[in-house]
Amino acid sequence: MTAYDAVVVGSGPNGLTAAATLAAAGRSVLVLEANDTIGGNCRSAELTLPGYTHDLGAAIFALGAASPAWAAMGLDRLGVEWLHPDIALAHPLADGRAALLHRSVADTVSGFSSAGSAHDGRAWERLVQPSLRSWPQLLEALLAPLVRVPRHPVTLARFGLHALPSASLAVRRFRADEAAALFGGCAAHAFLSLRAPLSASFGLMLALSAHAVGWPVARGGAQAVPDALAARARELGGVIETGRRVRSIADLPPHRALLFDTNPAQVVAIAGQQLPERYRASLLRFRHGPGAFKVDFALDGPVPWANPECARAGTVHVGGTFAEVAAAEAEVAAGRMPARPFVLVVQPSVVDPSRAPDGKHVLWTYAHVPHGCTIDATAAVEAQIERFAPGFRDRILARTSTPPAGLEALNANNVGGDIAGGAHSGLQVPFRPTITWRTYATPNPSVLLCSASTPPGGGAHGMCGANAAAVALAGVLR
Repeated sequence: MTAYDAVVVGSGPNGLTAAATLAAAGRSVLVLEANDTIGGNCRSAELTLPGYTHDLGAAIFALGAASPAWAAMGLDRLGVEWLHPDIALAHPLADGRAALLHRSVADTVSGFSSAGSAHDGRAWERLVQPSLRSWPQLLEALLAPLVRVPRHPVTLARFGLHALPSASLAVRRFRADEAAALFGGCAAHAFLSLRAPLSASFGLMLALSAHAVGWPVARGGAQAVPDALAARARELGGVIETGRRVRSIADLPPHRALLFDTNPAQVVAIAGQQLPERYRASLLRFRHGPGAFKVDFALDGPVPWANPECARAGTVHVGGTFAEVAAAEAEVAAGRMPARPFVLVVQPSVVDPSRAPDGKHVLWTYAHVPHGCTIDATAAVEAQIERFAPGFRDRILARTSTPPAGLEALNANNVGGDIAGGAHSGLQVPFRPTITWRTYATPNPSVLLCSASTPPGGGAHGMCGANAAAVALAGVLR
């Protein structure tokens, strides 16, 4: 068998980024993917009707557009074109109102003022502007490997001042529904109760990314991203094989380093005998978070939002007021299915007409549900959208629902429908998957982890893979 410097198990964005990073350093790399298509949670396919391209996992690249690793690789040269909608995010409310998150801070602030709350506009500006002024340093601090002494302590401390509390505390700075709901919807990406500490960090980071780099989609579908990463790895000599399920070390060719773009339990199942018993036990204690229930729609036309500005947004958070979103997330955190779940909606065809036939649209949605939930949430998702877009159901040509078990079947990393790579509670936010400063390394220097179960966690950005590759190059692959 051919020997390699590194073998990467899993071809999600992190595994492919790790492979391309190692190949760029002159190391021989083999990527093994169990599925027939690369990409993990970053794939596209015709799920509903011919001619309608749906994203199977990631759809909006709020952090991908900011990824230092991907910027260094020049994904645009490899076929990735980021398309930016007129409005990054809309959050509809009752009576046709909506909060709008623009790329421009001034436009966002102006929207709050037009809604009758100049106070909230000033509060939003005070919240985001200090961190935006030091965005490159903040991004480096938040996406880099954990270190004992931060390189930009003042920048990190300024962010932490607003990020450490719960989202429920953070929104007390606002007086009206619009700003509170906008921030709360961003914070809900944490899959946490909005009363939980650190839930504000997700809201702040996503709001900052919208202002700093936007929330784009990839032209033609999310599949363009792993295809570009794979092309980069291959042009540097990397080898990628699909349909290669790895069940044990015996399935692998000779190698110096083994990187896992998988969840911790899969690491134990495949390489457990290479690791100490105590470490294996710590990996198996890793906690997974709530699940997602995904529904993809083929539509006869655009979503008929009550507020027409929502039709210009790439992403729409559907859940009502902050109090309504917080109540739904609290139910999910308690293991109960909410009657009105928080629904994330992406409208890629408002900016990418190639996703559907002329005049038609695709719609990507998922609701937060309890871990491993078996309840069919299709009707609940449609009802939530119908609340703020009367007549939505009349536009539906076809739909495909994917429950948590279906998401896990799509990608074994999505345990119980957990698409975030693990729970974001307690010490699992900074320390993933175990409590250690050497998060990518294991007690066996030749075995490393590079999935979203390592810092900085979920989101299609590839930094887990880039960071793990850097550890390998500084260690076993020196």
